[in-house]
Amino acid sequence: MATDANCLFCKIVAGEVSAEVVHRDDRLVAFRDIAPKAPLHVLIAPRDHQPDAAASTATDPTIVGELVAAAAVIAEQEGYEAYNLLFNTGAEAGQTIFHTHLHLLAGGISALPV
Repeated sequence: MATDANCLFCKIVAGEVSAEVVHRDDRLVAFRDIAPKAPLHVLIAPRDHQPDAAASTATDPTIVGELVAAAAVIAEQEGYEAYNLLFNTGAEAGQTIFHTHLHLLAGGISALPV
């Protein structure tokens, strides 16, 4: 499994930095965003470090599907039937943490991009 010692999300995945984790399995960790843009704003990240969704898909073609499937489970657990999913890929698209992650937003979105 690839990691980056300087990556905040790698540190969250490893348990070195605290986060409000809402889902964890052998491939993914999901945690609440510290600056939520909606009543439900969860970040779902693979344990394996890749800089963005395109790189993750190139390395592991099934991972994006696993992120989306986890989002559906988390939304249901949180009581939401309708939700938005968002990948930011690259700084010009609003990505600020360069570790693949999927934004799960529900309950009304106050601002985009996230």
